[in-house]
Amino acid sequence: MFVNGHDVFVIVFVTFLCSLIVTPIVEKIARHVKALDYPNERRLNKVPMPTLGGLAIFFSFMLGYMLYARSSIQMLSILMGSFLLIFMGIIDDINPLKAKYQLLVQILATAIVVFYGHISLDYVSILGMNFTFTAPWNYIITLVLIVSIINAINLSDGLDGLCSGISSIYFLTISIIAFIMNAQQGLDTTLALIMLGSILGFLVYNFPPARVYLGDTGSNFLGFIIAVTTLLGYKTATFTSLIIPLIILATPIIDVVFSIIRRILKKQNPFSTPDKGHIHHQLLKMQFSTRTSLLIIYAIDILFAGLSIFYALGDTYYVIFIYVGLMIIFLFIVLKTDILFKHNNEKKKNKKETKKGKKKK
Repeated sequence: MFVNGHDVFVIVFVTFLCSLIVTPIVEKIARHVKALDYPNERRLNKVPMPTLGGLAIFFSFMLGYMLYARSSIQMLSILMGSFLLIFMGIIDDINPLKAKYQLLVQILATAIVVFYGHISLDYVSILGMNFTFTAPWNYIITLVLIVSIINAINLSDGLDGLCSGISSIYFLTISIIAFIMNAQQGLDTTLALIMLGSILGFLVYNFPPARVYLGDTGSNFLGFIIAVTTLLGYKTATFTSLIIPLIILATPIIDVVFSIIRRILKKQNPFSTPDKGHIHHQLLKMQFSTRTSLLIIYAIDILFAGLSIFYALGDTYYVIFIYVGLMIIFLFIVLKTDILFKHNNEKKKNKKETKKGKKKK
């Protein structure tokens, strides 16, 4: 499908309107079936919050597919994989599943698009270097890449509006790059526009203070479509290099890498042990409000997304230079927090509080 300016407005508006109408209905369904996120020491919500919000995005996505996407083996494989993840997400949001079962379903959904949809990473171009992958390595690398992105997006869903906002920025950036590269005819562009409208409609209710959460139903689905559109965009030349989507997803990728390192240092399971050490938790510890913390992460993500657009325009040298500089600054700031380990400042603070307590006694 060739997408022009008029089509862009229509696709985004129709899916946005559908999501806007369906989300309150899904919220009521979630409360009825007790698909609720209950407060605990790791959660930020003070009262039980309805999940299953991802269903509203999925319904809008399906409407967008029926109206605007071409039927193909690739599209069918994406729908089949999405159904699996949505089904698993609904079960998990009502009665949490073990991480190993979630991983198994993620692998099955990925295998469908790889082997049935023939969507795989056969070559990579990064910073002028080209790498070609043949079977079975292209399949293995694709499986690992898609499952990794699904879990990176899933782990970012820890703050009102965070996962949905990051995903919106990603799909908006893809759409802009597609028009710059004159690649509007690709399936990746159509999917990006459909997802953009669907998520924005949901974000109206998910922006802090949120009324409804994505749940694993939504975060797994968003991660899956982000991963698939990344591969499709690379195949249709929307992305001239794999570094473009990696730049756009810099914030969740960095967060996941630090999470894994942090949990390994604490001798915990790096993939299934939840904690409060993520970037958004660190901002909250600095006394930023939920909304301010969210806007800070949005700003960082938009900055990286902007760099990816300039990279697509061909200003690779300057973009890489700026990207490395920004990454160094970003990492320096992040390492000043407790994202990996407690700092001496916090230890001193705890000692002072202990001494004050003893004096009062």
